Amino acid sequence: MKVLIVGQGGREHALAWKIAQSDKVNRVFCAPGNAGTALDAENVDIAVTDIDRLVKFATSEQIDLTVIGPEVPLVAGVVDAFRKARLRVFGPDKAAAQLEGSKVFAKKIMKLANVPTAESHNFTDAEDAIRFVEERNEQPLVIKADGLAAGKGVTVCDTREEALAAIRTAMVDQAFGSAGSTIVIEEKLVGQEVSILALVDGRTIVPLEAAQDHKAAHDGDQGPNTGGMGAYSPAPFATPELMDTVISKILIPTVHTLRKQNIEFRGVLYAGLMLTNQGPKVLEFNVRFGDPEAQPVLMRLKSDLFDVLYAAADGKLHEVPDLEWDPRPTVCVVMASDGYPGKYEKGHVIRGLDAAAQLADTKVFHAGTTRSGDDVVTDGGRVLGVTAIGDDLSVAKRKAYEAVKCIRWDGAWCRKDISDKAREA
Repeated sequence: MKVLIVGQGGREHALAWKIAQSDKVNRVFCAPGNAGTALDAENVDIAVTDIDRLVKFATSEQIDLTVIGPEVPLVAGVVDAFRKARLRVFGPDKAAAQLEGSKVFAKKIMKLANVPTAESHNFTDAEDAIRFVEERNEQPLVIKADGLAAGKGVTVCDTREEALAAIRTAMVDQAFGSAGSTIVIEEKLVGQEVSILALVDGRTIVPLEAAQDHKAAHDGDQGPNTGGMGAYSPAPFATPELMDTVISKILIPTVHTLRKQNIEFRGVLYAGLMLTNQGPKVLEFNVRFGDPEAQPVLMRLKSDLFDVLYAAADGKLHEVPDLEWDPRPTVCVVMASDGYPGKYEKGHVIRGLDAAAQLADTKVFHAGTTRSGDDVVTDGGRVLGVTAIGDDLSVAKRKAYEAVKCIRWDGAWCRKDISDKAREA
């Protein structure tokens, strides 16, 4: 079988690495891929947004399954184009991808489905939004750009001034482009954050093992929001009781409500949750594997990922045996470029990758990398996802940071506290 992975980040490297382990798969392509996917798959120089070329490649190569990694092509309708060409593809169509592509749409579906989430208000005019904040009692708020903003369109504001500044950044300064022309203002939820990912084929829902992402840039959850600075799995907060609640009160109602809207969801339904005193509430929905959650979760998966995604694409998840998991925990530490999540330089030579690759129970997943001659160089803000598995969480963390210490480039940095939240469980 031949598989095409669409994307070029750490999530796609993890998908390519895992799918290549299947006995049924003899070739894995990654479009466009990165310096790491080139080691575990075959890179194809096609951009994720070049839908016509992706379809033509999959057709000419007789690809048996295409897995769409990032959100941008999903929201643009890449799955619709593949299905029109009668190509097997894993991922939600354009209508279903609105769950991530539009915060306003997601809130509408949650309200219809009676899914617990933060109280919110939508605004298309900056002055109206500013007036709303100024006229209400001061309280912590979250300002969200409606559209896709590469994980940077959410600002957590503890004061009125911070909220007003965030509104101006999104709507007046247009820091997120058209994604910020509409914003959602919602109450700030307090608690532990947990990511629950589930495979969905329209009717059957198969949850994956939970992970906990670290969105803030710096230790202790300080600093601006990022696309994710690290994750670990399993998350101790995701008890069996919690998982039952999430499935019955969040995942099933959401999929059922979409069906009522004539939208069949096939792909990964990712619920970012806040575990509040009132129970779990949805912070956001994503419609693809998380990054960096995919790295630690897929490292623990013992089942054949190709079999599962192939069945999901065909609407046959109910025929798949229960997923098998390695009970040992995993930790993924994201190494980033100086300046991220703001401006950063590209092209710095990365040293020490070979040394890190020699360490047991460790895998360095590439995210923002490319090749320049014989060198691997930085090509993004989040550059690597250094992931390790251990007999317990402290061992997994130690192994991950041992690998981090092997790797250097000018301006490299990371959080030092990935997985420490587990101690609060």
